[in-house]
Amino acid sequence: MTLEFTLASARDALLNRRISSRELTQAHLDAITALDPKLHAFITVTAEQALAQADAADAALAKGEAGPLTGLPVAIKDVFCTKGVKTTAASKILEPFVPPYESTVTSNMLHDGAVFLGKVNLDEFAMGSATTNSAFGATINPWQRQGSDVALVPGGSSGGSAAAVAAGMALAATGTDTGGSIRQPASYCGIVGIKPTYGRCSRYGVVAFASSLDQPGPFARTVEDTAILLGSMAGHDPKDSTSVPRAVPDFAAAAKRGVKGLKIGVPREYRAEGMPAEIEALWAQGLDWLRQQGAEIVDVSLPHTKYGLATYYIVAPAEASSNLARYDGVRYGLRVPANDLKDLYEGTRAAGFGREVRRRILMGTYVLSAGYYDAYYLKAQKVRALILKDFTDVFSKVDALLTPTAPSAAFAIGENADDPVQMYLNDIFTVPASMAGVPGMSVPAGLDAQGLPLGLQVLGRHFDEETVFAVGAALEKAAGFKGLPQIRMGEGA
Repeated sequence: MTLEFTLASARDALLNRRISSRELTQAHLDAITALDPKLHAFITVTAEQALAQADAADAALAKGEAGPLTGLPVAIKDVFCTKGVKTTAASKILEPFVPPYESTVTSNMLHDGAVFLGKVNLDEFAMGSATTNSAFGATINPWQRQGSDVALVPGGSSGGSAAAVAAGMALAATGTDTGGSIRQPASYCGIVGIKPTYGRCSRYGVVAFASSLDQPGPFARTVEDTAILLGSMAGHDPKDSTSVPRAVPDFAAAAKRGVKGLKIGVPREYRAEGMPAEIEALWAQGLDWLRQQGAEIVDVSLPHTKYGLATYYIVAPAEASSNLARYDGVRYGLRVPANDLKDLYEGTRAAGFGREVRRRILMGTYVLSAGYYDAYYLKAQKVRALILKDFTDVFSKVDALLTPTAPSAAFAIGENADDPVQMYLNDIFTVPASMAGVPGMSVPAGLDAQGLPLGLQVLGRHFDEETVFAVGAALEKAAGFKGLPQIRMGEGA
């Protein structure tokens, strides 16, 4: 049953009383029981709470009091604080942490009637591109290469969210995107994911990695579904000083607009050296699809794109170094007993932080240190301003950009594990948009030679997610992507 429904069709079935929220929720809990031992997408499953929420949803539906998400079972990335439910950020240092409050995004979703199935896995503190850096073990991509059962990564850091949706364990899921952590796993898992404009969704109650980059967003199986979920997630929040006071448009209506008359830019700098020919071909096909639907294709330039990754890996670790200083064993989370305060700090942080988190804290502390602040951090901020200017200039000429989402399909767990630079290159196409704060969506558009999904990325102007949804829906319609992973409910369960 789980794979028969999209978020939109499940909502219609609930409203028309063809199915109850309890039945729908139980079906997803059964899928988690059957599949999660193989995929390890969930850190915490909240079955009793989910069924109670489903019963409340059924009561609301019976009274005709349904909200936009009433009765729909979804998964929550384990960086969103959930009142009374453990929130770990996939780190040992937060393993015992149970928040006494709810994040704004999840609070909005609960207000709209969503059912929370549980908290899903990620790279520790959202630092990674593969969901292999979790303190609770790696998540497995439900997709497999043709003729091989080698375990593949689901992308990261929101790999648990993407795997749960792709395998049918949740109708949709929340994620966060700092440098590509929604778009890249969406591409690897053959689903849709959108990073909204920075400031569109509140970061209040989201465990921080890099505060000037982190942005919540949705995963789902269709563009329409992500539009429905983002409509609930978004909105101004006085508790978050970076939340922008703008009205939330009807994203689902925007997805039906079409692309006739739009100008779609093709940034020449995204033709990366060594990019697989099949990704080049898919990109060209995507442009043809948009051209056939009435869009005009325009060559453009984002000249500072080549500095995006290097700039990101100065700014993001610097902010991480500052944000993660709060985890000291004194106020909450893990505490390693010691004889004095210095040993308490050192023992707690050594035991609580994983290897990649320690690496980024060290990198960030280094670039912020006396003698290096001007040489690295300040220079990176100046280059970031140039990257933003590139996008601002280009969006005065075109309505949206189309690029590949990732430089490859999903790779095997363990590949590139000993080469952090190679791992960082997985985000080469997603990082520039994060540095500029513009919205970006990944849409599944085809399969590679090994039968793995490939995504195309749509980038738009600040706070113009509506055009991104319109272009994304046009690509989705033309691609007609029907691929399903090998590990899913009804297959391999």
